[in-house]
Amino acid sequence: MEITSAFALIGLMLVLLAGGVWIGLALIAIGVLGMLGFTTRMPGDGMAVAIWGQGSSWTLTALPLFLWMGEILFRTKLSEDMFKGLSPWLERLPGRLLHTNIIGCTLFAAVSGSSAATCATIGKITLPELTRRGYPESMVLGTLAGAGTLGLLIPPSIIMIVYGVAADVSIAKLFIGGVLPGVLLASLFMGWVVLWSLLNKDRIPPAELKTTFAEKLHASRNLIPVILLIGGVLGSIYSGIATATEAAGIGVIGSLIIAAAQKSLTRESFVAALMGATRLYCMIALILAGSAFLTLAMGYIGLPRHLAEWIATLNLGPGMLLIALAAFYILLGCFLDGISIVVLTMAVLMPTIQTAGIDPLWFGIFVVVVVEMAQVTPPVGFNLFVLQGLSGRQITTLAKYAVPYFLLMVLAVVLLYVFPGLVTWLPGNMIG
Repeated sequence: MEITSAFALIGLMLVLLAGGVWIGLALIAIGVLGMLGFTTRMPGDGMAVAIWGQGSSWTLTALPLFLWMGEILFRTKLSEDMFKGLSPWLERLPGRLLHTNIIGCTLFAAVSGSSAATCATIGKITLPELTRRGYPESMVLGTLAGAGTLGLLIPPSIIMIVYGVAADVSIAKLFIGGVLPGVLLASLFMGWVVLWSLLNKDRIPPAELKTTFAEKLHASRNLIPVILLIGGVLGSIYSGIATATEAAGIGVIGSLIIAAAQKSLTRESFVAALMGATRLYCMIALILAGSAFLTLAMGYIGLPRHLAEWIATLNLGPGMLLIALAAFYILLGCFLDGISIVVLTMAVLMPTIQTAGIDPLWFGIFVVVVVEMAQVTPPVGFNLFVLQGLSGRQITTLAKYAVPYFLLMVLAVVLLYVFPGLVTWLPGNMIG
């Protein structure tokens, strides 16, 4: 198969996507056309085997469970409680309550797994509060856009599950590998808020109340539910008691208990959470099914081998290859959501990554961080869409507010490349 024919298939796929064809169906269509045009094998039996094998994967069971957990928590008072528990501790820190966006998103990301859910949930409670208290709009919306992306990186992460299934990488190791990069990125965001606040002291409103240490401790009781849930989900994985799938089940049970304790668990909210998770999972499952068949079709066609040979002719070292891939992912992020980016590219790129000697575990975290950048780039920046719905501001305005956080993510990628142990050290020491 000529490389030009491969690019023709890729171009046709982009045409289908631009025309509004569902992503999963577009992937299946490209697989069928590729096999009919470039192989002697009929696509029917291969399609059946690939889609059934993907749909019956036990590993993938974690995905709908985490989606359901996020939907349940979205309908509780968890985010409001986090704001009440965090705000007293931040009154002396430069930037004050702006940090509630970052810390709140970091905490909620540890029980959600979705960037959009994290941004929407924290934004619903902090946006009106911070606006009412006079914090500058650019920093309020910017911190929400940037910190909301932590929903992809802080485990448990839906996109890590998708990557782990697509690239055959341990999901538990991916979860653990995302912890230090997630803390790094949150620290970079908070560092920027501190620096900006020191340079613009007149734009940060003074602390409204001076609380004593005892009052702060009393307010911290609101953080107990989220800490217990995080401890139950991640602790069960890190201690080796549960797999990622079993931990997802623990998360669902924990979120139901929290919802019941807060008296927000009704028949209506239960059904709404279940149906919301079902709709979202059906969309993702169709994409993954199409991706599985496209992977099989590309194997018959020989595209991964040809693409790897073509990239090899460019004589790119691992560093230049990663730079090229980062630019490629950011470009795709202007048109596709993060999960679609992963499933569209893993089948083709994994052989190239392995040939270049790049650790698939490290590459998974690299992909997640780069896809995070795509969440704040127009025209298809999902966090920007969420914030547009919350604030009513134009996408271009929100993208301008998010520029510093985009640049901080670029810095994070550089630091992960220079210090790969930030990703690999914890999984290597906690999981044999």
